[in-house]
Amino acid sequence: MIMLVDVSFPLISILIALPILAGLAIPLLFKNSQKYIIHYSILIALIELFITFYSYGLILSNGSGGEYNFVEGPVKILGNFGIDYLAGMDGLSGPLVLITSILTLLVIFGSRDLIEDRKVLYFSMIFLFQGSIMGVFTQLNMILFYVFWDIVLIPMFLFIGIWGGPRRRYAAMKFFLFTFVGSVFMLLAFILIYFNVSPHSFNIPEVAGKIPLSLQIISSVLFFIGFGVKLPVVPFHSWLPDAHVEAPAPISVFLAGLLLKMGGYGFLRFNIGLLPEASAQYAWIFILIGIITMFYGAIVAIVQIDIKKMIALTSVSHMGFVLVGAFTGTVFGISGSIFQMFTHAAAVGIMFMLSGYLHKATGTRNITVIKGLKFSSPRLATLLILGSMAAMCIPIFSSFISEYMVILGAIQINAIYALIVAVPAITVGYFLWMIRRVVMSDPKPNVKKWDLSNVSTVSLVLYLVPLVLTLIAPWLILDVVNPLSTVYAAIMSGGAA
Repeated sequence: MIMLVDVSFPLISILIALPILAGLAIPLLFKNSQKYIIHYSILIALIELFITFYSYGLILSNGSGGEYNFVEGPVKILGNFGIDYLAGMDGLSGPLVLITSILTLLVIFGSRDLIEDRKVLYFSMIFLFQGSIMGVFTQLNMILFYVFWDIVLIPMFLFIGIWGGPRRRYAAMKFFLFTFVGSVFMLLAFILIYFNVSPHSFNIPEVAGKIPLSLQIISSVLFFIGFGVKLPVVPFHSWLPDAHVEAPAPISVFLAGLLLKMGGYGFLRFNIGLLPEASAQYAWIFILIGIITMFYGAIVAIVQIDIKKMIALTSVSHMGFVLVGAFTGTVFGISGSIFQMFTHAAAVGIMFMLSGYLHKATGTRNITVIKGLKFSSPRLATLLILGSMAAMCIPIFSSFISEYMVILGAIQINAIYALIVAVPAITVGYFLWMIRRVVMSDPKPNVKKWDLSNVSTVSLVLYLVPLVLTLIAPWLILDVVNPLSTVYAAIMSGGAA
């Protein structure tokens, strides 16, 4: 791939550096008073969102999602070791950068109500998380990609370990160990690729098409562990429910909405983009694992009584769709996989935020205990129904389109994969069970009435706006994604041949 759209200033570097520098400034600016810390955080997030809209709009209007845009570098950092600063944005990174900026702003809004202590450190870590995950989605040098990949772990570890629930230390350590060990396998694959291509390079555009099949197979296994832990897929998923249950609600939005997408991004960027022959030959294995992950997450979610754990396992199931779509090798499947990451981030985001407000309103997340929400908290109940409909992929939201595209892409390569349509049916079942118990039941006697404020209601409705907008105009995503999906489908079909 080559650079197609360029601008006269380092747009990607700004997207990475602005939140990191803004986060570092928070302890200096708000050392004595935290009165305006939320206003400052919202302002920075809005500036970042404006820059993201600008960059995404350029790719959309130029139809250049199949190429790297706004390329910066390569600038040698440690030239003797192949470490260069090389950044770019294409049809894979564009939607993920966009949803990162959207969710960061919404998480800051939600944190107003749900985070009450150590706000200086908390908001500093929000911006470190945003800047480092921007680095993950835009870096084209494998070592710097790895550096940003591991920097993301630091704020997430602190989020869970400091602001989490009663078992926060256990959950934070389990999260860190699983994801860090997985990243070591990924790094090993990068090093193997570096020493087995000529000339030696860690830059993705320079090694693409040069990796021999034998190394592709070895790297595929290593990447499966590294990215499979993060996505996560069965059997590497066990850290996720603990992390979600203990994390504060706004951080669960980051965890499911963005951190899991790093795994999906990795599979698409590296397995499909760099290892197309191995991916084509062994696609059936990845698809099978994806299907197992879908059914496992959906079935285990049925028996959960903690609404947050139920949503977490729903995420496991939905990430199975991402894996299946990526390895179908079809334009429908790959585009659906990327679209699914975008829509899932918004849909699961509102559900995790609602779980936080639900706990604040009722003092529990136990589905069997909460009763009559439509009487005690009508706004919360309404949004819980709408959020559940988005998570169920009901056709009034674009999550339906993304899931449908993955299913269609899978059926295109083998009709037996039509069995995955059973997964949405299971998902609908346990969400309807939850709504019937929590929302539609009769309230308990003398129940305390509590509902969302106007600001909180608006901030939650904003999660649904991208899902409605991209339902009405799916081309807003697909016109960016499809050019890249066409490229990836072509190189996978070449690998299959």
